[in-house]
Amino acid sequence: MTTDTAAQAAYVVAALLFILSLAGLSQHKTSRSGVVWGIAGMAVALAATVGLASRSITATGLVLIAVAMAVGAGIGLWRARVVEMTGMPELIAIMHSLVGLAAAFVGWNGYLDVDTELSGSLLAIHHAEVFIGVFIGAVTFTGSVVAYLKLSARINSRPLTLPGKHILNIGALVAFVGLTAAFVVRPNMGLLIAVTVIALALGAHLVASIGGGDMPVVVSMLNSYSGWAAAASGFLLSNNLLIVTGALVGSSGAYLSYIMCKAMNRSFISVIAGGFGTPAAAADDGEQGEHREINAEETAELLGNATSVIITPGYGMAVAQAQYPVAELARKLRERGVEVRFGIHPVAGRLPGHMNVLLAEANVPYDIVLEMDEINDDFAATSVVLVIGANDTVNPAATDNPSSPIAGMPVLHVWEAAHVIVFKRSMAAGYAGVQNPLFFRDNTQMLFGDAKQRVEDILRGLDALDAPVREMAGTSP
Repeated sequence: MTTDTAAQAAYVVAALLFILSLAGLSQHKTSRSGVVWGIAGMAVALAATVGLASRSITATGLVLIAVAMAVGAGIGLWRARVVEMTGMPELIAIMHSLVGLAAAFVGWNGYLDVDTELSGSLLAIHHAEVFIGVFIGAVTFTGSVVAYLKLSARINSRPLTLPGKHILNIGALVAFVGLTAAFVVRPNMGLLIAVTVIALALGAHLVASIGGGDMPVVVSMLNSYSGWAAAASGFLLSNNLLIVTGALVGSSGAYLSYIMCKAMNRSFISVIAGGFGTPAAAADDGEQGEHREINAEETAELLGNATSVIITPGYGMAVAQAQYPVAELARKLRERGVEVRFGIHPVAGRLPGHMNVLLAEANVPYDIVLEMDEINDDFAATSVVLVIGANDTVNPAATDNPSSPIAGMPVLHVWEAAHVIVFKRSMAAGYAGVQNPLFFRDNTQMLFGDAKQRVEDILRGLDALDAPVREMAGTSP
């Protein structure tokens, strides 16, 4: 078996492992094995690529590859160890930017180092691959950087609304098509520089034009872009594995984005086109009435007398790292005979599955973690709902106010429960910049402060409620 044949066989194995990884990651119970399959696939792919490259490069080149791999692995391990779950969305966004940047560099290299054996139609196809690869990579790079800046609160999450923004986007795409045709006929560096600048500007503008409420979809869509960028690099490098893997990531990311758009009642085309046809997020319009406050002891008493409780977490729970005391609260309430479930909105947090990962990390049983469609009809028969760090995903304005920027977006109907306790640090609007009338409803009470501390206070309150019973029984907690 030749080195080339062995490498191609290894690529097939790696591609199959990546497919198994995606299948495993589709369910909670198999997600760990999915990660292992993905790691194994990448290890096989790297080994095969280095083995294939060793035939045509010098020892110095192999050393440089080893150094680059060691540096990259070191940075990856370091970031994986230190990043908190609250930082995962922006970490993923910045990783997507690196994929896009790599694709753009591969495209430029493809222009500067053309295979001398190519001629005629094959050379024209190569030039088209170069131009398209640079365009996709540059759009992915700046789009991901802007997403990172928004997710990390380094810039405002509200959408950028330049005059004629949609005309600017369409104009950039028309220019790309025209420049591609010109480059295929007569390739030159001026055209490649022009399309790079246009793509960088388009990527930044597309994501800047999308509001905070749609950012989870944007993260998923950028994942798709990074996949197509990798596939474009695969064509340029004649690497079948990059083509297959890029297509897998690109198509799965696009499909996930489509599912999330359907869940949010958003147009898929509108989101990827930079918010085309969607209203801009409104500014915080202030309080809409008088809110009522409750303390941890009163909340504990309310929960102790409840028959059913639904907990709806959001990004605030991640920020406070409250998943562990929340899991303990759910366990204690279930021991008291209270029915406890979690209601998860499809875009709770700032990336798909954010809340599910947090709750799994705290060992919350999978069978009590339900998606919005599974639990929305049950709120009306629920004694108490705990809204922990969620805001836009429980906003009744989405159903009651046609002029709201989130109008039509499916939300968790928490206000239908007998009692709603909202954990927040303040009365500020949510990430989408929209005030929430839920806070001022008659059956809603606000529990202010750090979510983790308030949940721990509630746990102590429950222990205090049980103390007389334990004393009568002669037991200790």
